[in-house]
Amino acid sequence: MARPKEDQDLLQRALRHLAKADRDFARAIDEVGPPLPRKRPAGFMGLLHVIVAQQVSTHAAKAISARLDAALEAKTPEAFLKLTDADLRAVGFSRQKVIYGRDLAAAFLDGRLSMAKLRKQSDEEVIAAITSVKGLGVWSAEVFLLFSLRRPDVLPAHDLGLIIAAQRMKRLKERPSPKQLRELAEPWRPYRSYASRMLWHYYHATPAV
Repeated sequence: MARPKEDQDLLQRALRHLAKADRDFARAIDEVGPPLPRKRPAGFMGLLHVIVAQQVSTHAAKAISARLDAALEAKTPEAFLKLTDADLRAVGFSRQKVIYGRDLAAAFLDGRLSMAKLRKQSDEEVIAAITSVKGLGVWSAEVFLLFSLRRPDVLPAHDLGLIIAAQRMKRLKERPSPKQLRELAEPWRPYRSYASRMLWHYYHATPAV
């Protein structure tokens, strides 16, 4: 599917800023090219898939998500709550993820979370709202902000892939801490989401050192 023109323009503007602000980014962009389009669904299903992806491989998460989609009558909190614990375990949910998924569904039904509110809230308010749900921490909220709400300046600084990619790209002897990664990322504002996407792309496109 073709990327919308506005997104293409914003991506190019962000990459130009990153290349100008950081010579290592300029080299990385020349080396591996721009990141591929990546977007997750918003709303209940977007956050549910974040829960699915926790502590499993990308391959396993895709398989569980596919089985979940097949088991649901509709992609709604109500349909999710109709599935029994046994249904969800058969799909691939752990006992904890069953609890997390049910609390997420309840949060959308009781008004703790709503897309209307989330779209209007600041990044910090979105993080506070999402982390009030069982099993959803700051990383989950940041990933939702970045890929589902498409906020432009989000840096999931505790993400191991980003940390390793930054070490490779900056040719550092040691992995930066989340605090050090945030300090390295200051010149990347206001496009840290695009820097994050570029770092994930760099992580997968370059060999481990």
